[in-house]
Amino acid sequence: MRWCVRTTLTLDDDVAVALERLRRRRREPLKQVVNAVLRAGLSALDARATAPRKPFRTQPMSLGPPRLKNLDNISDVLAFAEGEDFR
Repeated sequence: MRWCVRTTLTLDDDVAVALERLRRRRREPLKQVVNAVLRAGLSALDARATAPRKPFRTQPMSLGPPRLKNLDNISDVLAFAEGEDFR
């Protein structure tokens, strides 16, 4: 089964220039170049999406002892955070 879809694409200037350069180098019709580039791009995106990813790991780090032993008293926490003389 072969699909033939006609569509209009609006290409950015840099993409149009790159396609035209590739078309001239390969001496092929624009349709063939666009299809080849789209196939390669879709394959690369699909391969990247299905490739197993390495788990992200973070290194633990000591932050030192807490400056406030109790966070239940909000006025003490705010006084400390705002730089007021803390008891």
